[in-house]
Amino acid sequence: MLRKLIIVILYLLPLYAFAQKSKPDTLSAYYTEEKISIDGFFTESAWQKATRISNFTQRDPEEGKPVSESTYAAILYNKNTLYIGLWGYDTHPEKILAKDMARDGRWGTSDNFIINISTFNDMRNSFLFVVTPSGLRGDALITDEGTGFNEDWNGVWDVEVQRNDSGWFAEIVIPFSTLKFPDLPVQVWGFNIERNIKYKKEEASWQGWSRDYSAFKISQGGTLSGLQHIKGNQIAEIKPFLTAGFQEQGNSGFDKTLKVGGDVNISFTPTTKLNLTVNTDFSQVESDRIPINLTRFSVFMPEKRAFFIENKGLFEFNMNSGSISTFYSRRIGIDNGFQIPIIGGLKLTGKEKNTNFGILSMQTAEKSGFPSVNYTVIRVKQEISKQTSVGFITTARNEKGHYNYVYGVDLNYTTSRLFTNKNFIIGGSLAQSQTEDASKTKNLAYELYLKYPNDFITYQFLTNTVQSAFNPEIGFMQRGNYNLYNTLLEIKPRPAFIPWIRQLFIKPVDITYYVSDDYKSLETAQYVVKPLGITTKSGETMAVSYIKTFENLGNNFRIFDTITIPKAEYWFNHYQLDYSSYQSRKFYISGYLGWGDFFSGTKKVSYLSVCWYPSHHFNITADWTYNDIQLKEGSFKTHEVGSRVEYAFTPKLNSSIYGQWNNASKEVLLNYRINWIPKVGSDFYFVLNQRINTRNNKIEFGDFTVLAKFIWYIVV
Repeated sequence: MLRKLIIVILYLLPLYAFAQKSKPDTLSAYYTEEKISIDGFFTESAWQKATRISNFTQRDPEEGKPVSESTYAAILYNKNTLYIGLWGYDTHPEKILAKDMARDGRWGTSDNFIINISTFNDMRNSFLFVVTPSGLRGDALITDEGTGFNEDWNGVWDVEVQRNDSGWFAEIVIPFSTLKFPDLPVQVWGFNIERNIKYKKEEASWQGWSRDYSAFKISQGGTLSGLQHIKGNQIAEIKPFLTAGFQEQGNSGFDKTLKVGGDVNISFTPTTKLNLTVNTDFSQVESDRIPINLTRFSVFMPEKRAFFIENKGLFEFNMNSGSISTFYSRRIGIDNGFQIPIIGGLKLTGKEKNTNFGILSMQTAEKSGFPSVNYTVIRVKQEISKQTSVGFITTARNEKGHYNYVYGVDLNYTTSRLFTNKNFIIGGSLAQSQTEDASKTKNLAYELYLKYPNDFITYQFLTNTVQSAFNPEIGFMQRGNYNLYNTLLEIKPRPAFIPWIRQLFIKPVDITYYVSDDYKSLETAQYVVKPLGITTKSGETMAVSYIKTFENLGNNFRIFDTITIPKAEYWFNHYQLDYSSYQSRKFYISGYLGWGDFFSGTKKVSYLSVCWYPSHHFNITADWTYNDIQLKEGSFKTHEVGSRVEYAFTPKLNSSIYGQWNNASKEVLLNYRINWIPKVGSDFYFVLNQRINTRNNKIEFGDFTVLAKFIWYIVV
């Protein structure tokens, strides 16, 4: 076995000995005054005159070889608009996969083109655009080369796609007002394109095609040149909205809703924008998934509200892989699921030279015992070299008779050129809180980390301390008063001598310790070993894991219903099997089985997710989580079920029904939503929410809401 491992290592080493660039690595955009019709046919003469690139190279399955199907890209522009042409020829067009159509749908399971544009050419931050053969549009804001990935960002852009016997072809239009870029007469941008051919499990990039990189790694991209005297700073965007509907809560009868408000976005420079929101409303947001929590710690719920989502990566200041955030926007306008009206607010974001900055201030209204509160966040991040940054954040929560402030600094160094072409990250952060009538000592949180995230070897070391009085009131913190130590090593060889295996995953070390900061006693320990994980060439993944856990309960822990685990020290072992079929098939499943000790007894857990895509218009997903827990203090079983049915009439008109149930709340939550995009940037939503009580083996209809919301996009 050792001899075979040595052969694998010697086989892989040459792949990392040369640069991952191919010539040409510069694409020149072609200026045209010709009217470009966005239809996917490329009939305009400008497309014939533009320079095309075709030197795409495989990342998978055969690293370093040319793309297996002819692939081309070209760029046109005028002073206000960028046009991207994509030619995806295919010798087997009947095998092209297009499984979804809705905006921001599951583009990763379909054939796609990924375009990454770094308008500041800073080797770290970029705009990501994705298109699939069904016309699906996906986009994201990338920060720190993928460390921050805001896929909830929705830029104003459009695409038309054509499919025929030769393959599929896409014509993209991006107004320069969607992008931020320096105010210079001549622009030079970082740029890359990746093509994914899913039925071949093939990834091919124009530049940066090493398996250690990805499409998000803009430092490994090429250059987009030729852009001159472009204009992207429209004076203002206005997005007024009207919400109308009614709701019934309990037996109180129907209450009518009529609300008018809006957002105004003002561009002071091409890189600085002020967002104003008045009488803010988020009725179009889909319901949260409500999990059964069998831990002692809070559950992180993702932000879904558009005002907070845009540029959210700029405001992030996280520790311990996100289990601590000094700013958590769901603290604003939401309290334990109860919505608190937002009077209004502002957000100023931008970049001037090498300084990124953001200021956010929101005011909530007084309602139902909740006081009126002001929330303010200031974030600055200074780029001090091509891949190094230092930042500062302050957050403030102020209400009558109470205040809470947090101050923090962080430093991050990233390189993709360690040992010539390896990724390496090192950094740290320090934060302090100040709360009225609270201790002014033991109020720090700090962290140091080192990461080596590469294809063959991944290594991480992390240490994090949170003192007992640290309290970020508009942040998120799962636990406090601890010292954390974590180290992880994963080895991922690609054994060419086993014909059906693409890659192995072996994790000999993944150790985490939580030690009380006050008493220096061990609170939690976890040791994870993955002796074998496999990805096959057909796309299936399988893994077996062993997890040993220690928990020192300082207090009694009510885990479920009336069952309480007494405070004591517990050691337990857990075993788990994971499986997932290839996700680009019309039907795929994923899940896991686990069993072993659990506190004073045993635990069996299973999870199953099923997805069916009969066409790119229609798809169904469902999942089920089951726990069978037998304890000395009592036994119980949990069930969590969720399902989503989606139908997209066109890429700009889609509908969905989402339902969930668990046997803790014993409530069914149903959400039906239609989203129509009459023009890019504008939206119409129709939302129906129904709560159904299933206690005592009865079905009782509870809260009911019907709302319609219309948002119109105006450029001044």
